[in-house]
Amino acid sequence: MTTPVAILGASGYAGGELIRLADVHPEFEVVHLGAHRSEGERLGIVHPQLAGGDRILASLDVGDVIAAGTALVFLALPHGESAGPAMALLDAGVRVVDLGSDFRLDSADRYLAAYGSDHPFPEQLGRWAYGIPELFAADIEDADRIAVPGCYPTATVLALAPLVAAGLMEPNGIVVNALSGVSGAGRSVSVGLQFGAVDESVKAYKVLEHRHQPEMERALEAVAGSPARVSFVPHLIPMQRGLLSTCVGAVAPGVRTADVVAAWHAVYDGAPFVDVIGSPPETRWVVGSNRCLLSAVVDERSGTVVAMAAIDNLVKGAAGQAVQCANVALGLPPELGLPMTGWMP
Repeated sequence: MTTPVAILGASGYAGGELIRLADVHPEFEVVHLGAHRSEGERLGIVHPQLAGGDRILASLDVGDVIAAGTALVFLALPHGESAGPAMALLDAGVRVVDLGSDFRLDSADRYLAAYGSDHPFPEQLGRWAYGIPELFAADIEDADRIAVPGCYPTATVLALAPLVAAGLMEPNGIVVNALSGVSGAGRSVSVGLQFGAVDESVKAYKVLEHRHQPEMERALEAVAGSPARVSFVPHLIPMQRGLLSTCVGAVAPGVRTADVVAAWHAVYDGAPFVDVIGSPPETRWVVGSNRCLLSAVVDERSGTVVAMAAIDNLVKGAAGQAVQCANVALGLPPELGLPMTGWMP
């Protein structure tokens, strides 16, 4: 018996990827596609790349979602727009997987510092499973509410968590430089995302102010058991999709590259989507897949490690990870219905 699922925010990039993945998932039946400005449009007008283009995008109304017999809802809504629908769905007994940022943080104080406003449901912060299955599967199993991490924290935390958990790496003073394709900013139009603004150029933005920084610290603290401090510099690069996170931090005396690799293998061996490789990863190797490629080098002279992670920001960094979380929550194989290979070239 399949699970009836709904996707709210179906007109966005992450929503389109969710439709692509859910349509071929052997245990999902898509029963409702909700959108805001595109409500009433044919799916093929909004996402011509998808099959089933004659489907009509419906409303975001929670009552309509429940009436469709939905058992699980993916929320791919802008920041601040998930909280209300999520709580209404949970009250109706519907499982929620939220790709937005509304429930990713673990305290009202951290949320206020990150977003500059109070959370409408502060008692919920810390109650949502944090959706990186490779690290927090025990929390996700049978969970009715899952907060899927942002793309930058996904790559960064997958690279760093095993190292700080094993005591190989100091959780303070970590510097993260990450580069993402323009699809990471979503489908909304802005001057800074127009072709003329991004072509033939690379730029840093929101230096030390990006809202994913406290999310990285929250996740690392969960595995380290002590405070973590990350200096995060995101960069926009002229490509559609893909993300590379390069993380630099101090290692304990005597730590070598082989120790880092061994720590990764200890955590990720058997994890279907994380691979440790011997050379710096390239984003083109993962685009279209739910994979994360990891590589590291320890500089014994300076006592630092350079840990690198490459993912597709729309798959492992968003829709793919959401489906992976849903699989784990439903007791299904984590890799079910998800692409294991990329699109190169």
